[in-house]
Amino acid sequence: MTDYGEEQRNELEAIESIYPDSFTVLSEDPCSFTITVASDAGEHTESESKAVEATLKFTYVDKYPDVPPLWEIHSQENLEDRDMEDILTLLQQQAEENLGMVMIFTLVTAVQEKLNEMVDEKKNRQEEEKRRKEMEAEEAEKVAFQGTVVTIENFLAWKAKFELDMAEARRKKQKEEEQGAKSKLTGKQLFERDHNLDTSDIQFLEDAGNNVEVDESLFQDIEDLDLDEDDPDFDPLEMGSDED
Repeated sequence: MTDYGEEQRNELEAIESIYPDSFTVLSEDPCSFTITVASDAGEHTESESKAVEATLKFTYVDKYPDVPPLWEIHSQENLEDRDMEDILTLLQQQAEENLGMVMIFTLVTAVQEKLNEMVDEKKNRQEEEKRRKEMEAEEAEKVAFQGTVVTIENFLAWKAKFELDMAEARRKKQKEEEQGAKSKLTGKQLFERDHNLDTSDIQFLEDAGNNVEVDESLFQDIEDLDLDEDDPDFDPLEMGSDED
């Protein structure tokens, strides 16, 4: 006859020696305890997938190991819901395969390996995502460098827009030239528009302190002068010397 109590006590002693830092007894009757399991440390940097951890709670039943123990995930770190479901499914499979033998170490080891697989899978997904983004960035850079591939459709669309832009530019230039021509007045038009322009020069000199005085007597007998301006030998200076 199997002494279930003896087998359970012997396994507890072995488990405590194997997992001294992560083994905790919760109760003695029924015997219940926890073991904390984490993915391997030192294999993953901070920039990669974070380490995952699960604290498993086991409770012996009277006929263990002929009957599987009870288990649950007591606490966890960085595990998603589907990860925990996978762990519980794994524990069920391992328990069924090891009925009749003490199995806590086997169950914990299986969970340990599963956690490592989860971290590796997440790391691979992150690397694939990183490569995908890098490839997308390279493709975008190639497209930007090569420019748009010319087709009949986009060329005709570009040509139509170019012609419209050129026509608009010509109309704008013509309008500016017409407005410039209208705003440019002749000298006569300026004087007709502003009669003060005929005295502007004199006013400017007076404002500057240069008063202009005209001796009208100098011009009284100007009509009596015999100026032979048509004579090629005419010299106004010689005319003055003759009078002397």
